[in-house]
Amino acid sequence: MTSSLSSFFLTAKVGKTSLIMSLVSEEFPQVVPYRAEEITIPADVTPERVPTHIVDYSEAEQTDEQLSSEISKANVICIVYAVNNKTSIEKVTSHWIPLINDNTDKDSRVPVILVGNKSDLVEHSSMETILPVMNQYTEIETCVECSAKNLKNISELFYYAQKAVLHPTGPLYCPEEKRMKPACIKALTRIFKVSDLDNDGILNDNELNFFQRTCFNAPLASQALEDVKNVVRKNVIDGVCDNGLTLKGFLFLHTLFIQRGRHETTWTVLRRFGCDDDLELHQDYLFPLTLKIPPDCTTELNHNAYLFLQSVFDKHDKDHDCALSPEELKDLFDVFPYMPWGPDVNNTVCTNDEGWITYQGYLSQWTLTTYLDVQRCLEYLGYLGYSIISQQESQAAAITVTRDKKIDLQKKQTQRSVFRCNIFGDSGSGKSGFLQAFLGRNLMRQNIVSEEHMSYYAISTAYVYGQEKYLLLHEVFPDFDVLSDADQACDIVCLVYDASNPHSFEYCARVFKQYFMDTKTPCMMIAAKSDLQETKQLYALTPLEFCRKHKMPPPQAFTCNTADAPCKDIYTKLTTMAMHPHVTQADLKSATFWLRVSVGATVFAVLGFAMYRVLLKQR
Repeated sequence: MTSSLSSFFLTAKVGKTSLIMSLVSEEFPQVVPYRAEEITIPADVTPERVPTHIVDYSEAEQTDEQLSSEISKANVICIVYAVNNKTSIEKVTSHWIPLINDNTDKDSRVPVILVGNKSDLVEHSSMETILPVMNQYTEIETCVECSAKNLKNISELFYYAQKAVLHPTGPLYCPEEKRMKPACIKALTRIFKVSDLDNDGILNDNELNFFQRTCFNAPLASQALEDVKNVVRKNVIDGVCDNGLTLKGFLFLHTLFIQRGRHETTWTVLRRFGCDDDLELHQDYLFPLTLKIPPDCTTELNHNAYLFLQSVFDKHDKDHDCALSPEELKDLFDVFPYMPWGPDVNNTVCTNDEGWITYQGYLSQWTLTTYLDVQRCLEYLGYLGYSIISQQESQAAAITVTRDKKIDLQKKQTQRSVFRCNIFGDSGSGKSGFLQAFLGRNLMRQNIVSEEHMSYYAISTAYVYGQEKYLLLHEVFPDFDVLSDADQACDIVCLVYDASNPHSFEYCARVFKQYFMDTKTPCMMIAAKSDLQETKQLYALTPLEFCRKHKMPPPQAFTCNTADAPCKDIYTKLTTMAMHPHVTQADLKSATFWLRVSVGATVFAVLGFAMYRVLLKQR
């Protein structure tokens, strides 16, 4: 929305300077200069609370270059003609409008107000002559007849000038076709879908009142609500269904507002839901602020954000199977300008047997996006209308910036919920299989995954001491000589080698010694493909000796070549080590320590699933 606007007055010898001076002094001037000085009307005395700069033009005092400059700077242009002077009316189309169009961009025409001055000198109206002109030029917003001498419609003139800038008709409506423009329909359709909280295609009374309070800070009285629906019923078939407003009825109402000159109503709705003057979502709405993420801090969704995302999932999971079919997922993202999740997401999070993203997988993907790219997460939440539905100032209210990891180490406890594990290993060591196994997929299921849709991330939940945490696995490319800071920045390192390949362990040993031996990042060695014949590794130390020497837990045997879903105990161990990097080597070797962890994980996994089923029934 414009923070201030400039009104530029054109034409000569028709009383335009008198109009400006009459507005300021509230009386007709006896002495009129060639051109009035630029005047600024403060925001607090204008209906729209926007400061307005009024710029006059004088053919006698100014050059064509100055005229072109003023036209290009103006937010709205008032072309003044004398209602008693036919020549001045003809010059509107023969001279002034072509001149304006020559000095403005075709795709962003400046709104024009036609002003018929000296109405006190005639008894007839010029509207009959002016209407064809207004129909011919879409940039003309309106026409006002006034009189500088008796102050008729002077304040109204400047109100319409402001309105033409702040609430222009052009982006919303096509007068020739007598219907809203596609961009306006698209923006209002998104608003309807965001406001349709139960996704039944109808705005019921509760949803309409929430919408009304959101946009206009006041609910509609019951009778007013019925009156609105009755207007729609009389004019639109299927505009009202089950006593609620359909999308068809919603769009009709806004068409009616525009046709009756109440553009500000539609603009108020559009702007409240984040639209800019071009009906695109405003950058300030999508990216409300730049979150400062200090080193060793991460970004997570807070409890309210998860509740919101849960409600979004529920309203699109039409068959209540705790998974989103391709059609349901498409419907969920229909309020986005593009599809944000590609096929790789299905190989990043948990899916059901049909390959559809489950409730857990859905929340996991949001968690991943927040952790890796918080600005993208803010953008996505903006499309879903988070700040509006949750009644927050902006999407930033959904984000928690965790405290410095060094403080966690000092206090020997953490408040974080998401832990990153970077996976290192030579080509063919089984890293991808290790990631996919975390999502419950054995080797048979992994073999049907398309190579082009493979993901280098996997994220799901793990329970540690009864606490649900997210473990984010990231497969790092096996380019030993080039490891970026991001490849090294994690909560735990997982070194994967193929137990059946004698050359596989050496890579893990070299990565550890060069990059992690002198850090406080906990590391774990994984002996992958343990279902195959174990082979002696061609390295100076055996994997077990290497781990003992560097005070690491012993290598963990792992395979995803199983009949059922692979065992997830190893992921619980990784999450535990990530949560408690201060835990001593003796604790890590203790059977009691891991027993407490695994029992807690099993109990809470069962309880968690049972609780979710109860919640689902309640929904």
